[in-house]
Amino acid sequence: MGRDFDELVAEAEAAPVDGWDFSWLDGRATEERPSWGYARLMAARLAGARTALDIQTGGGEVLATAPRLPPVTVATEGWPPNLGLAAARLRPRGVTVVADRDEPPLPFTGDAFELVVSRHPTRIWWAEIARVLRPGGTYLSQGIGPASVFELVEYFRGPQPQHGRDGQPDRTGAGARAAGLEVVNLRMERLRTEFHDIGAVVYFLRKVVWMVPGFTVAAYRSRLRELHDLIEAEGPFRAHASRILVEARKPWSVVSASSRRDG
Repeated sequence: MGRDFDELVAEAEAAPVDGWDFSWLDGRATEERPSWGYARLMAARLAGARTALDIQTGGGEVLATAPRLPPVTVATEGWPPNLGLAAARLRPRGVTVVADRDEPPLPFTGDAFELVVSRHPTRIWWAEIARVLRPGGTYLSQGIGPASVFELVEYFRGPQPQHGRDGQPDRTGAGARAAGLEVVNLRMERLRTEFHDIGAVVYFLRKVVWMVPGFTVAAYRSRLRELHDLIEAEGPFRAHASRILVEARKPWSVVSASSRRDG
């Protein structure tokens, strides 16, 4: 028999959920990693760049894993608790951390960066990415794909007819091309995910707030207890995350409007 429902839920409710460090879930939930290894790809691109921008850096957790950062590296973040974490983590490495609302326009001049990266952006503003990239520059991102962890979402919210269509790879590619970028790589994978106790579910839904909007333990307590009993009886709750890798390049022939004005 596992731990008591109330104990697990109280522990998860008390856990801090700032930043994008999911280590609290170690031993309590698992998720397969995409085969392409985003952090490794990002680090390789950063090592060869002179100027780079990380959009929606969270607490700076992923950017900080790169062994080498370009001489000019900037990170943006819009949520104040994450902003403080990012500044504490990244500024000692020479990164400029900028508060940004995650809405256009980005607070930078055109053609400012050789490389723009972003892991799990809430939305991709393609026109702005194209504007701040230098000709020949690259955008590299790992995003949330369609219907990610929807087995869990639908357990609490019921059937979801759209199944996250905005995250589909074809739309991602179309958005990049509409902004004048050349798609170099576009891949999607579905990844097995398991929640081993109800505390892991509570923590995940508190942290990834868009999965079940307005989630609170009080609002979903009866459903949480049912899921707890199910996990106790049948083992881990299984779902499937989806991830999209996109790499796009700004053609050398493209010169932004701001560059034309500046020179």
